[in-house]
Amino acid sequence: MDYIKLYWKHTLIGEPVIILYEVEPKERLAARSIDIFPDGSTRNIPDLYADAIEVAPIPTVEELNARIWGEEISACRISGEEFEGVWNHRFYAEEEPEQAK
Repeated sequence: MDYIKLYWKHTLIGEPVIILYEVEPKERLAARSIDIFPDGSTRNIPDLYADAIEVAPIPTVEELNARIWGEEISACRISGEEFEGVWNHRFYAEEEPEQAK
């Protein structure tokens, strides 16, 4: 599996500022994802496509950082252990990385 941390810099109320993805590398479909909100609270999503009309693959870190989806998006790889830690603890605390500023 590939693990991605996507930073979304915005001022939208009620939307996550970080999204963690667990991605199947061949088809690029998310097995699970975690929405992380400004206060550190999280929402685990065991099936990202449960209510989807259309299934779209998750871009690679390189594609996300190419700014195709706008300047407010950046991403990096994370470990499976980091993903599982957030999934199990249901809270997230991290200083904002340089690339997300």
